[in-house]
Amino acid sequence: MTKLSRSWHIEKKVVAIQFLAEQVPVLSKGRLKDAMAKGAVWLQQGKKQKRLRRAQAELLPGQTLALHYDAEILQRSAEHSQLLLDQRAYSVWWKPAGVLSQGSLFGDHLSLLRQAELQTKRPVHLVHRLDREASGLLLLAHNAAAAASLSQQFQRGQIKKLYHVAVQGRLSDALKNAGELTLMLDGKACVTRFVVCKQLASGVSWLKVDLLTGRKHQIRRHFAAAGHPVMGDPRYGNANSTADTLALQAVELGWHCPLDNTRKALSLPKALRLFHG
Repeated sequence: MTKLSRSWHIEKKVVAIQFLAEQVPVLSKGRLKDAMAKGAVWLQQGKKQKRLRRAQAELLPGQTLALHYDAEILQRSAEHSQLLLDQRAYSVWWKPAGVLSQGSLFGDHLSLLRQAELQTKRPVHLVHRLDREASGLLLLAHNAAAAASLSQQFQRGQIKKLYHVAVQGRLSDALKNAGELTLMLDGKACVTRFVVCKQLASGVSWLKVDLLTGRKHQIRRHFAAAGHPVMGDPRYGNANSTADTLALQAVELGWHCPLDNTRKALSLPKALRLFHG
């Protein structure tokens, strides 16, 4: 079996792994335990739902157990993210390309959120995201107060976010002079400001990009619509593939510290950067 999604209403006390083994006999207990450890099993009681990782956990009447099994996803591995700043209440990480910001129904072992939870041994709250294909800096909170403060700063546009992006082609003088893209996305206003750092002979332009809003895939969609798709982008643009990963990287973050309300900033170390110009 390669993929399934099933749920069951629990009617009597039973050990989780024993129940799953009886309900899905085509999967060995070893595979089921692996799926549990990687976040593919969910337990719901009332409106509360959480991942169930303990194979020997006792299920109770009235609960609902769900298994979202995808063998292809479960066999994948992800590069490890790096902790760059730890303030206990929150932290800043380098997320490599290919690592999810958070997991899905089918597991969270490929996500930064789970990696951070395992490394810090603390609760982890996601306050913003980076596309799976992108790399760079990501802020995480470790308690509700820090999560609320940082989330509010993102909503109010108080977080400084600077990206390095390589796009296809040489930008026209008119576009360079404009220095921003304002095409509405999903019916909402958004602004992407940029400065050209270097235009290469290969027909690639490296830019510094400042996001004033945060629509889904904003940088990628804006530059694709302008005729300059991000290099290596698997979704937008044509003839913009590269041998490397998506050439979009979050290189600077600035925020108000929820602990002392001072302004903080962090730049991605040069050794982790895609562009060194």
